[in-house]
Amino acid sequence: MIDLSNIKISRYNIDRLINEISKHESQKFFWLGIQDYDPVFRLQKEIHKKILENKIKETTLLLEHNNVYTLGKNANENHILPLQTKCNNIIKVDRGGDVTYHGPGQLVCYPIINLKNYKKSISWYINLIQDSIIEFLDKNMIQGEKRLSPHTGVWVEDEKIAAIGIRLSRWITSHGFSLNINTDLSFYDGIIPCGIFDQGVTSLSKIKDNFSDTKNVAIYFEEIINQKLKDVAQS
Repeated sequence: MIDLSNIKISRYNIDRLINEISKHESQKFFWLGIQDYDPVFRLQKEIHKKILENKIKETTLLLEHNNVYTLGKNANENHILPLQTKCNNIIKVDRGGDVTYHGPGQLVCYPIINLKNYKKSISWYINLIQDSIIEFLDKNMIQGEKRLSPHTGVWVEDEKIAAIGIRLSRWITSHGFSLNINTDLSFYDGIIPCGIFDQGVTSLSKIKDNFSDTKNVAIYFEEIINQKLKDVAQS
């Protein structure tokens, strides 16, 4: 995994990021550190475009975001609770799903890959993400389970630990998943997460005390996701 966290991403240096990524032809995974949401959203779109034009290889971005609420294209804006929210940064995006929170202490993973190289199936891709998260949890003695839409994601008992929201255009993916590690869960009080009224949220540090380094968790996911994609590509 290549560490690009020394670069503060803005709308004005996206071309620089693209150039940095394209230098590493043998590497698909990039750690970006803590970044604002909007410029990374723009970066995803540019990478998607470059992959479509065969100018760059498949790329997976791993990072944390500064505090933000994002609304999927079918989100209900009433699921933001103004009197309880701790964050005024709200962004509408083109992924599926409802409203969710991103912030420090939460691993965000954006695989931008061409499903034509693996399986042309959105359900297969969502299952791959869920299975990757469950495999990581299992390695750490935490029992996770996946659920069907509208409860897509990974759950530990009745609390959601990982959210999934993706976009697929011409079989190339964008957006991805978020996993709560040592996230400040009080930010979820300002929304109805994913539009689910009667379920809570949790984090790795709430379940166990030994999780604090988001980058180390990202390294696990580099290994897990990379191997799963290789297995499918070679089958």
